Amino acid sequence: MKIFFSAGDPSGDIHAAALIKKLHDQQPEIQFVGFGGENMQLAGCTLIADLTKFAVMWLSQAVSQYFKFRNLLKKAKEYISHEKIDAVILVDYPGFNWHVAKLAKKYEIPVLYFMPPQIWSWASWRIHKMKRNVDMILTPLQFEQRWFEQHGVNSVFIGHPFFEEIANKESDTVFLEAFYKKYGNAPIITLLPGSRNQEVSANLDDFILTVEYIKEVHPNINPIFAAYNQTQAQIIHDRLCDLNLTIPIIVGRTTELIRASDCCLAVSGSVSLEILACNKPTVIYYKVGKIPLQIQRFFRRTRYITLVNLLAIDLQRDINLTQTPIFYDKSEFPIPIEPSEKDRDSMLFPEFLTATDRSKDAAAYIVYWLSNHDAMATQKRQLAALLREVDKFESPLNRAANTILEFIENKM
Repeated sequence: MKIFFSAGDPSGDIHAAALIKKLHDQQPEIQFVGFGGENMQLAGCTLIADLTKFAVMWLSQAVSQYFKFRNLLKKAKEYISHEKIDAVILVDYPGFNWHVAKLAKKYEIPVLYFMPPQIWSWASWRIHKMKRNVDMILTPLQFEQRWFEQHGVNSVFIGHPFFEEIANKESDTVFLEAFYKKYGNAPIITLLPGSRNQEVSANLDDFILTVEYIKEVHPNINPIFAAYNQTQAQIIHDRLCDLNLTIPIIVGRTTELIRASDCCLAVSGSVSLEILACNKPTVIYYKVGKIPLQIQRFFRRTRYITLVNLLAIDLQRDINLTQTPIFYDKSEFPIPIEPSEKDRDSMLFPEFLTATDRSKDAAAYIVYWLSNHDAMATQKRQLAALLREVDKFESPLNRAANTILEFIENKM
């Protein structure tokens, strides 16, 4: 059996690698090939190309790399047209993966989407592409599975692999011992500015300002930047040098730094689920340009941008604590630029999607938690309660692997 994977984002590379390991455990003879990153390669996938090097955001950035993507698709076509592939598994990364799915269907290869793109959030018209080119979706979120089923797409709720991956991930005790010895004498604020270079560059100044505002009230805090790679660490280092500031930057230790923190400041993304799993009060901050901020008002469908906040709404609706829907009604478009202060105060992770400097407002939440032991404890209890409800399955990855193998065997 041979399975072709395509994952482009760093988080997709991690999820795909974990799934590959589970599939290999169940059927060691399976061959894995495709697009991905270092984690997938270490898990046993033969890479046609490292797609994580081309992780992009926004249309303009995708267009700028058009010819690179076209060459990658050409390589995929050459491989798929000459090899017997039993299934193609896509992992997030919309845009490029739509083309891979279309290519697979041309050669009558079954297509499964593991960790699908969140088209329910911002691009619901793409459901037609999903229906045409994807045979089954394995969804990590229950409300997401309901949405796909309502739109006529075959989908299976597996639970979110992040919770399993984090629970099974052991911290480096030697690193943590040295870390606590150096920084554990004061509250630790872990700063997570993103896994893409453009995210880091866009949010960096506001993250630094947020730290400065927190220090006005809590001058003894220890802020730490968690950098995804050396390139991003250099971006952060250079900017701190420009500002004549010193904040430690640690590369490749995201999980350890989240676990060691008292609070976090993070960009929006799947990292919010890791923070939830580690039970850390957090502010979500995501800065975009003025034009993209206005455009998103006509395309975004969800009331909040953070998965943790959406999961909290879904849970509250299930137990009749709120009537607030996850999705905006069409009559409400264009949507508000940002949530009201009342909405933000009720969020588990207060979030800011902004084109202006909101660092002072973001800092106020962290200052409040650090200054009020009861508020911090309440926040952590609420996060723990949500995690118990959403982390339902012992092994989402096993559920995914079993579903995939059963699907392929039925097609053979």
